[in-house]
Amino acid sequence: MNKAVLNKLEDIAQWRRDIHQHPELGFNEFRTADIVAAKLADFGYQVHRGLGKTGVVGTLKVGTSSRCIGLRADMDALPIQEANRFPHCSVNPKVMHACGHDGHTAMLLGAARYLAQTQAFNGTLHVIFQPAEEGLGGAQTMIEDGLFEQFPVDEIYGMHNWPGMPVGQFGVCHGAMLASSDTFDITLTGKGGHAAQPHQAIDPVIAATELVGQLQTLVSRNTKPLNPVVISVTQLEAGSAYNVIPDQAIIRGCVRTLSPDAQSIIQSRMQTLVDNLEATWGVKGELAYRPIIPVLLNTPEQTQKAIAAATAVVGVDNVDGDMEPTMGAEDFAFMLQHKPGCYVFMGNGDLDDNSAGQGPACMLHNPGYDFNDKAIEWGVKYWCQLVESQLV
Repeated sequence: MNKAVLNKLEDIAQWRRDIHQHPELGFNEFRTADIVAAKLADFGYQVHRGLGKTGVVGTLKVGTSSRCIGLRADMDALPIQEANRFPHCSVNPKVMHACGHDGHTAMLLGAARYLAQTQAFNGTLHVIFQPAEEGLGGAQTMIEDGLFEQFPVDEIYGMHNWPGMPVGQFGVCHGAMLASSDTFDITLTGKGGHAAQPHQAIDPVIAATELVGQLQTLVSRNTKPLNPVVISVTQLEAGSAYNVIPDQAIIRGCVRTLSPDAQSIIQSRMQTLVDNLEATWGVKGELAYRPIIPVLLNTPEQTQKAIAAATAVVGVDNVDGDMEPTMGAEDFAFMLQHKPGCYVFMGNGDLDDNSAGQGPACMLHNPGYDFNDKAIEWGVKYWCQLVESQLV
């Protein structure tokens, strides 16, 4: 890569810190989108705005090849009050970049600048800046708004920083890399009564507590032991008095799987358990099951290309091409349902390495998190190597 361009890494860090200081929640990334669009236009990209409300797409065509790839970064922040005290700390109460999307956006902008200056590729590049990754379906919204019709790509790639992985390292999974994410509400309706006369009531609380345990059998007895599934009951609501059996109890939680088949099995078997509540306990059960994000599945050819690009940047010893999947979820999965591609993790530093020097680093979605500016160089180099190696 051109050293003169890489010498501008501090510019990218400043962009990142500015975005970090002014975080915006999903579908409200207006300031961030303005910055992205202005910089892309200044770099020489054709800029399109409005997909997914606040999404931005920059297009750069070089040479005569019909080949086209897309690179995607997410822009949104989280509803968390930041606990850090460095100069670029969030100025927006109860909103912060606790997942590193500020770094993702800045790195893709840095790569876009370099690629526009060097133009050492042959084909079309679309840089996609997505809103609302954090559970609001921004990727799906951009797709529904015509992302791939207006900006067709042969392949698409994504990247996420990963705390605990040293800076200068990359990791990727073949196939399933991140889990599906579903939520559920189960409402159990019985017959209220006096706690001293339980025989005259139909107790939804007892049924609910038994059902919580039964839900775990869906994991242990209905899915393959080598196919990870997580069912977490996170809320159990019932009653408001010490001496009253309530009419109703509500169970809420989430389901994570690493295969679409397991996802389907869990939903079907959960419905069966709820349907059987009346026969078993006399209570009526109602299930509201909502698939939110599908399993993120990297495609084989594109995974090998991503590994090759990362290896060219950091060396074979710094690329884990067979890392363990995580049960977290990412809505880049929607894009991979439409186009072949690959999603990789990039090291954000050991957990005792913090870019701001404000104490121990931490995992994502923590009020003390900060993206590590030392990682910027490797993210920019990876993006540029990927484009230059695929568009030839």
